[in-house]
Amino acid sequence: MSKSESIKDGEKGPYDPVPTSEKATDEIKLEAKMSLLNGVTVIVGSIIGSGIFVSPTGVLKYTGSVNASLLVWTASGIYSMIGAYCYAELGCMIKKSGADYAYIMETFGPFLAFIRLWVECMIVRPCSQAIVALTFSVYVLKPLFPDCTPPDEPVRILAVCCICILAFINCWDVKWATRVQDIFTYAKLLALFVIIFTGAYQLFTGHTQYFTFDNSNTEVTSIALSFYSGLFAYNGWNYLNFIIEELKDPVRNLPRAIGISCTLVTVVYVFTNMAFYTTLSPVEVLGSEAVAVVNISEIF
Repeated sequence: MSKSESIKDGEKGPYDPVPTSEKATDEIKLEAKMSLLNGVTVIVGSIIGSGIFVSPTGVLKYTGSVNASLLVWTASGIYSMIGAYCYAELGCMIKKSGADYAYIMETFGPFLAFIRLWVECMIVRPCSQAIVALTFSVYVLKPLFPDCTPPDEPVRILAVCCICILAFINCWDVKWATRVQDIFTYAKLLALFVIIFTGAYQLFTGHTQYFTFDNSNTEVTSIALSFYSGLFAYNGWNYLNFIIEELKDPVRNLPRAIGISCTLVTVVYVFTNMAFYTTLSPVEVLGSEAVAVVNISEIF
């Protein structure tokens, strides 16, 4: 009896192909665990970082006046939201995690996608993460050194520890990474809201002497540099596209998350800067490495 005759009806032989439906079930995919709220916290947590504490100096330096700097902060937020919505359209069309890498892969092929990924991993992302970590370290250590700049060694060691811990959490589990992102986002918003409410109290008590257009700089190059500093603080609006496969119903939730988060961040940034200038003069802001720490110490 032949080998084909020995196989009963309904049974698969050793050389029979695997059905397409079974192949689809065996395909490895990222599980969609993130809700709309998680998406908002990812974007807000990615945007709000060192920028709001570092960039006010650069924006004020190139605008020349407090009111002009507030206009730049508002315009930078609107500009970032427009770019984020254009990017969201790409994310809804190409529902693959990886953002830039996935989009360039689909459009131009693997070589240019690899070059983009290499530049991101070796240059862009390490530099931005180093800036965030070092700024965090300076703010943590500044209260211990109120009359001088924190030493370089403790600042660098603390920055390295932060990066290593967060990298381990992100590699360990998506749920843990999401929880950490949520906790730090709420903590950053809480800290900024404390500054904002304090600034609102200062405004109501008449501390408005610095809100003028005096000494405003109208040179095109200076305005461009001020927008460079402002847009740096809004960097991160595209981070949800990198993990879009983990977002539930991305076509619906991605644009919503971008709209909610960009609006929230713009309002928080503008009000935070207003709070800074209710207590600090432009000269003090330009000469400060930790604007929020100086602001709180001046109040109390």
